[in-house]
Amino acid sequence: MNMQAQRPPLLEVKRNFELKTTLVKASSRLPLPGSKLKRGPDQMEDALEPAKKRTRGLGAVTKIDTSRPRGPVLSTVSQTQGPTAAQKGPKKTGPRGCATVASVLKNPKAAPAAPAAPAQKPGTSAAPMVAGKRPGKRPAWDLKGQLCDLNEELKRYREKTQKLDQENQGLREQLKEAQEQATVLETERNTLARELASVRTQAEQSQQKLETLCARVLELEECLGTKERLVQELQKEKLELQEEQKALATHLEEQERRLQASETALSSSEAEVVSLRQKTAAQVTLLAEQGDRLHGLEMERRRLHNQLQELKGNIRVFCRVRPVLAGEPTPSPGFLLFPHGPAGPSDPPTHLSVSRSDDRRATLTGAPAPTTRHDFSFDRVFPPGSKQEEVFEEISMLVQSALDGYPVCIFAYGQTGSGKTFTMEGGPGGDPQLEGLIPRALRHLFSVAQEMGGQGWTYSFVASYVEIYNETVRDLLATGTRKGQGGECEIRRAGPGSEELTVTNARYVPVSCEKEVEALLHLARQNRAVARTAQNERSSRSHSVFQLQISGEHAARGLQCGAPLNLIDLAGSERLDPGLALGPGERDRLRETQAINSSLSTLGLVIMALSNKESHVPYRNSKLTYLLQNSLGGSAKMLMFVNISPLEENVSESLNSLRFASKVNQCVIGTAQANKK
Repeated sequence: MNMQAQRPPLLEVKRNFELKTTLVKASSRLPLPGSKLKRGPDQMEDALEPAKKRTRGLGAVTKIDTSRPRGPVLSTVSQTQGPTAAQKGPKKTGPRGCATVASVLKNPKAAPAAPAAPAQKPGTSAAPMVAGKRPGKRPAWDLKGQLCDLNEELKRYREKTQKLDQENQGLREQLKEAQEQATVLETERNTLARELASVRTQAEQSQQKLETLCARVLELEECLGTKERLVQELQKEKLELQEEQKALATHLEEQERRLQASETALSSSEAEVVSLRQKTAAQVTLLAEQGDRLHGLEMERRRLHNQLQELKGNIRVFCRVRPVLAGEPTPSPGFLLFPHGPAGPSDPPTHLSVSRSDDRRATLTGAPAPTTRHDFSFDRVFPPGSKQEEVFEEISMLVQSALDGYPVCIFAYGQTGSGKTFTMEGGPGGDPQLEGLIPRALRHLFSVAQEMGGQGWTYSFVASYVEIYNETVRDLLATGTRKGQGGECEIRRAGPGSEELTVTNARYVPVSCEKEVEALLHLARQNRAVARTAQNERSSRSHSVFQLQISGEHAARGLQCGAPLNLIDLAGSERLDPGLALGPGERDRLRETQAINSSLSTLGLVIMALSNKESHVPYRNSKLTYLLQNSLGGSAKMLMFVNISPLEENVSESLNSLRFASKVNQCVIGTAQANKK
């Protein structure tokens, strides 16, 4: 019963609507009011029979409808029709059944008891009644009584029909209200659905916000922990600072006491400062006088230094004999002699004697051929035991001349394997004792330039390194794709009307320390043209020219000076036959030797022309002399190292080199002049 009472209102409305439809259909079968009953007895009985059936059908509908609980309004209808269905008797046929049906229709709400006899009008006879039984059928002749019964029955049916119409109208109104309520409920349901979706969306957003807030809470908690630790550290630091403040306060008091003492001492020192300023002014005046005097002495030093170099000769020739290497035969005694100077053994040697046996003058008796001695005199001769440092000490004054503004040119001349490259660049392995003239000269220049900085001079150095191979200029400092490309380098004047020469497309590298110079020398060794000859496994087949452009300035006095320092390692000077290479490269070696000998011959002709003060000097006959023409003239200083081999098998080439050096040593060039501005 509780489950039936909790059914949805819409289901109850639907059931009430079905009940109303059934009742309307049942009531439509009743006879219409005002219809005439003009029938005979048999027809009237037949007419009553459908009424009985309709009455039973209505009771059946009512019974089905009352089997379930209804709403408040419909339950009343069911309770009204319930007793009618309960009073339904067994179906009877015949004339007596009509009276029973009529009795039931007249009082549908009566309890199941014996029906009361209908009231009789005057002049009508009543049907016989049996106690406890329903009245019987009127006799056929009693038409008036039957008509009265029918009228009564019709009246009851009309009243019942009217009542059913009213109930039907009420049910229609209830149905309409139920439909309106259903519409409202549907609208409300849609509204609630939308609100539910909105609430769910808000719930999701709230959930996301909650998660975000939770993460933020965790972050804030972590930050809070960090802040708490920071606060603890700050508190600890505060305590330390308070202690430090106390110590500083104590120190401040002590400093204040010292300050007072210092102020007292300051007042006494101010008088001393005044006197010191006076002394300082006097010293500044004296310092200026000393600076002028120092500058004058420096100029005098340069003049005397240059005069000394001129006395030694603007063209000087040194001879150096390399030592015998491991695996080479020891020369016979007396092959090379180094006579002492006028001052005895302490005087550096300046003479060299070479003994040579002439095989063409051998006697028929088989006696040894007579020995011919060749004597040569130079500015200085270095025996095989001479060290690199000793050699540089002799030319260091000449390197100083380059710093003073005089062009300087130093050559290394000799046959292949005589030690030219060793003299200029040094030996392999980076041994400081084996360093050549180039690294030692630059170290000396850097050191002196730093010392001159104290006198107000500033110097800058720019280095270049080229080789002349088969009258083609190559840049030995080229890197990358420009390695070995000689056609791009040409000797040109720096500008219109300028006497300075430059090599196009060659690298000019500013240098300021020894490491930079070592890197340039290492790169040049890798790029230089060498080849195997019969006299040396690795022979230099080109002239290498290291040029260092020196620029000095004294800003306070407005003085400038500049000059190049040229260090040249000449190619092997041997004749073609002894140095001829074997194999398919014979023609290339021949062409190289011809170019080398031609340029060396031009160098000798240029020096001779300068010595003889000739009007035409053939600088352009060779790329070497053309490049060095500004360092070979009267304003330049020149030094030539002639390197010879100590081996007897090379005596022919050694004599040729010594003869060429002797001719150069006999030349005298005019007085040199410094390049000053």
